[in-house]
Amino acid sequence: MVRLPIADPALEAALRGVCQLCRDAGGRAWVVGGAVRDALLERPVTDLDVEVHGIAAVDLEAMLAARYELDAVGRAFGVLKLRGVPLDVTLPRTESKSGLGHRGFLVSSDPDLGLAAAARRRDFTINAISYDPLAGELADPLGGRADLAARRLRHCSAAFAEDPLRVLRGMQFTARFDLEPDPATVALCRTIEPEGLATERVWHEWRKLLVLGRTPSRGLRFLKDTGWLRHFPPLAALDGLPQDPVKHPEGDVYTHVGLCLDVFAAQRTGDEAEDVVVGLAVLCHDLGKPVVQMVDPDGRIRTPGHAERSLPLVQEFLEQLTGQPALVREVLPLVRDHQRPVQLHEQGAGDAAVRRLARDVGRIDRLLRVVSADRGGRGSAAEMHPPAVAWLAERAAALAVADARPEPLVLGRHLASRGLKPGPAYSRILRACFEAQLDGRFADLTGGLAYLDQLLADRGVP
Repeated sequence: MVRLPIADPALEAALRGVCQLCRDAGGRAWVVGGAVRDALLERPVTDLDVEVHGIAAVDLEAMLAARYELDAVGRAFGVLKLRGVPLDVTLPRTESKSGLGHRGFLVSSDPDLGLAAAARRRDFTINAISYDPLAGELADPLGGRADLAARRLRHCSAAFAEDPLRVLRGMQFTARFDLEPDPATVALCRTIEPEGLATERVWHEWRKLLVLGRTPSRGLRFLKDTGWLRHFPPLAALDGLPQDPVKHPEGDVYTHVGLCLDVFAAQRTGDEAEDVVVGLAVLCHDLGKPVVQMVDPDGRIRTPGHAERSLPLVQEFLEQLTGQPALVREVLPLVRDHQRPVQLHEQGAGDAAVRRLARDVGRIDRLLRVVSADRGGRGSAAEMHPPAVAWLAERAAALAVADARPEPLVLGRHLASRGLKPGPAYSRILRACFEAQLDGRFADLTGGLAYLDQLLADRGVP
């Protein structure tokens, strides 16, 4: 007996109501897709897709509209969304390829299609299991339950190849559920081209890899095995790129990045916006290595200045991947400065250097997560908590700069109140005051104004 672990009573009630309405009308409603998969994995179910068989589309909509408020969004695609609860109702449908990409299909509903035929239109067998909550019956015509138990990712039918987005769904599914792709599925994916997939759809799958993937390295391996790594050239350049075996016994740079992401995934905070920023920084922190790599006469492999040289590559790659320049701007300083915490620790740097790092990077707490992932990605658990991380975390907290950059205490209005007019000297004075603040010469506004007055007196400003 399968039980849907639905925590929301309103969602549970809506599901029962919809299923009963369909039964009373001579049809049958099945929960399909991710909810059934997650229930079999004993994971919480937070949203539902219900597929109704045996009722015509016009009758189904009229029946639901008489009892529930429906959202217009999705109706054009044959999806009826119940307002106020995450429950979508659809009919079995057939699709025929009519254009490029994820949306290049002509879709027609067929309430008499049958469970097996409907299942074959889905992407992977683990998502093609159906459940009737009224009868307590599970329908699994393609063997998805056995695949789930075996941790196997297998496509449903040859129709899989009609939607290129499914390759990227495979990428994030292997990472989320620790799945091994079936060789036939990998072979089929190698025949599929992106066909101009929309940026928002591509990013949606990458975002799931970062915020939901248990083992993101599996997703990167899937990209490589299916040949789709070539569609992400900055990452493809890391594949096979050797590293110093002493510092990086785990192997090439692409392997290293995958292991770094696994460490990141184990330490996610659950704050999705934060995890996305840090996850992207971890993904991209070594993109500059192919550009700067050199081999010394003694055979030692080095990548001097790779963090700085990564920046233009990261910016171009992530702007294309995410379509969100503001998000990319948050990632760039984490990539640029991911080596500085260890360097500062080795140098025995003082508080002024910590404040300047906070000024430059904005969020030291984010940076420390990147450093932990980078070090842990060397294949050794001992590397996951380097002394530099604990040292910088303690100093940043003590200086109140762990999650925000220091802001200048002395501002333009303070100069204006002393009769100074904006100009080149104005900016130099403000900059000098801020540098003194970072050096620890003062810690509050009173001290800052005293410093300003002394600075003006020393410069002969009345």
